[in-house]
Amino acid sequence: MADLVALDLDGGPEFVDALQRVWNRGDAALPLDQRLPIDMRRALATRLGAGSVISTDGEDRLVGGVPVESGDALVVATSGSSGDPKGVVLTHAAVLASARATSARLGVEPGTDHWLACLPLAHVGGLSVVTRAVLTDTELTVLAGFDADAVMAAAGRGATLVSLVPAVLDRLDPSAFRTIVLGGSAIPANRPANTVATYGMTESGSGVVYDGRPLDGVEVRIVDGQIELRCPMLLRCYRDGRDPKTAQGWYPTGDLGSLDGNGMLTVEGRADAVIITGGENVHPEPVERRLEQHPAIAEAAVIGRDDPEWGQTVVALVVLSDGHPLPGLAELRDQVAAVLPRWCAPREVAVVGQLPRTALGKLRRSELSFEA
Repeated sequence: MADLVALDLDGGPEFVDALQRVWNRGDAALPLDQRLPIDMRRALATRLGAGSVISTDGEDRLVGGVPVESGDALVVATSGSSGDPKGVVLTHAAVLASARATSARLGVEPGTDHWLACLPLAHVGGLSVVTRAVLTDTELTVLAGFDADAVMAAAGRGATLVSLVPAVLDRLDPSAFRTIVLGGSAIPANRPANTVATYGMTESGSGVVYDGRPLDGVEVRIVDGQIELRCPMLLRCYRDGRDPKTAQGWYPTGDLGSLDGNGMLTVEGRADAVIITGGENVHPEPVERRLEQHPAIAEAAVIGRDDPEWGQTVVALVVLSDGHPLPGLAELRDQVAAVLPRWCAPREVAVVGQLPRTALGKLRRSELSFEA
């Protein structure tokens, strides 16, 4: 039986070598987040049934390992933006399909292009850069984490492609790369021309919709307002054996969205994040994007607060841009109401120092609370 092997390593050549060794012997790999304390890393490895762990000290056996199926390549822990992380099982066929489809859409040319991986390798947004480079024999540089100077130095050494989160764009010169793949959180409207906005999740093995258009082989449909995906990149199951796909192979994402007549996908946000105020549905993400277009607002999070009259009222938590005071509530409501129905505008706004986010920049909505 094949083992699940936890990779307790920083990003770099040693990580890539360990991943290839694990695959070559028929096992599957579980990358561990190096930002977690070692006790938490080992607990996660045990919880997800790893049979051994590779670290800088070598490989050690773990008690209670649960074998993987033949053909399994990766187990990736979900970001845990709500609830406990789940182990997403991705097969070699799924990982290869993702590598081929993303490379084809981006026009990657092995021998000419050069991938840079600088996002956490325990998350699919960073790990997929490594796997697509390895599987398409494209040059690869892997950093231990995001550092603007190191990223720019890699570009100077020939890196042409990189995956980033929007929050770091203003820390570097985007023009240094041929293409920047953006994902993980709301994409700014004024992003650089050489960026590609992606939509996907751990269960889809990375982004499967680029700038609103599905990759080759990816089917998208809307069922009761919710986005469903069917494609060869999807997970086989979760580590506990649960398969979230329908009998026809569709994966309900839990995200709300719409398709236009040309098949372009618009993502509206999480279904479980919808605020119902006075019988009207408010999707937080469009409101957040509109608030962040105000020069005084660096970041915004919109949530519903229980209200005996309206059911819920729309309220906003904001991080201010440096040197800016909080604008008046009427001004911010007008900012939103200029492009969205007025019921979407927040009725109260509070300033916070920072918003809780995952490693890839997604809001941890379950941790948000409003105190005026």
